[in-house]
Amino acid sequence: MTTTHTSGHLNILRAGPLALLQDSGRFGVRRLGITQGGPADLHAWAWANRLLDNPWGNSVLEITLGGLELQAEHDCQIAICGGDLGATIDQQPAPLWQTIILRRHQILRFRLPISGVRAYLAVKGGFDAAMILGSRSCVTRDGLGGHKGDGSKIGQDDKLYFAAHTPDSLPARQLPESEHPDYSQQALLDLIPGAQIAEFRGDSLYQTFNHGWQVDTRADRMGIRLKGPVLQCHMKTMISEGISLGAVQVPPDGQPIVLLNDRQTIGGYPRLGTLTPLACARLAQCPPGHSVRFRATGLLAAQAEQRRFRSGF
Repeated sequence: MTTTHTSGHLNILRAGPLALLQDSGRFGVRRLGITQGGPADLHAWAWANRLLDNPWGNSVLEITLGGLELQAEHDCQIAICGGDLGATIDQQPAPLWQTIILRRHQILRFRLPISGVRAYLAVKGGFDAAMILGSRSCVTRDGLGGHKGDGSKIGQDDKLYFAAHTPDSLPARQLPESEHPDYSQQALLDLIPGAQIAEFRGDSLYQTFNHGWQVDTRADRMGIRLKGPVLQCHMKTMISEGISLGAVQVPPDGQPIVLLNDRQTIGGYPRLGTLTPLACARLAQCPPGHSVRFRATGLLAAQAEQRRFRSGF
């Protein structure tokens, strides 16, 4: 499948460990064994688009752990939200959570994480790429989406295309500092109890919600393992069933795994329940060793929270 290359683009000078194009995700295809993809941090992704007046769903570059260098071949308006990865423009600090004009030949660099682990780079009008099964989201495991349409991550000498625009004529915007997330704090994760939670021992349920957990080094876009007390479940085997974003599975070692955007579509481990989308977004910014806690919430409260969030976009 081909894509129409518009007149604006960014050149990739250095790729870094992982940078992927992500729109809102790929839906309606899980029956085919294809997962949703989309931004790991929905909150930061949404604000990066909103600051530029981009419609919900426009493609944004998700940058994990920094190490990326880009050079503008055309003037453009951009916004960087999410984790502080030490971004600079021509060696000067680049502000986060606001619009920026990136001039032709300027170099935008993302160094190492200072706070959070994922930054979101949006451009006015969104990045252009082929639509694969209704989405541009890059899922490397499925070999779908992204800037080339084949699930490949951003590489050196690649180009990212966007619609030409005149950034000097566009309004400047910024998110009030009081609304910036503090990724250094312990993450409080709202969990909707459900699935097989009644199969867990009472003391394990107490520990789930009254004990701190640490993010394990085994963490990626498929899922994040947590370290803490060993949870005991009466259910030893079960038939695999469909799993949603934020599902909290507990394998035989008793350590929870929170499943994220690039998860498999079915799973056979018992589940405590499901994190809310905004809880998943917060967890996605936690580096290994970061402290998190679960907080029980109801389905209606979680739906109301999501409606309030979406109403701003």
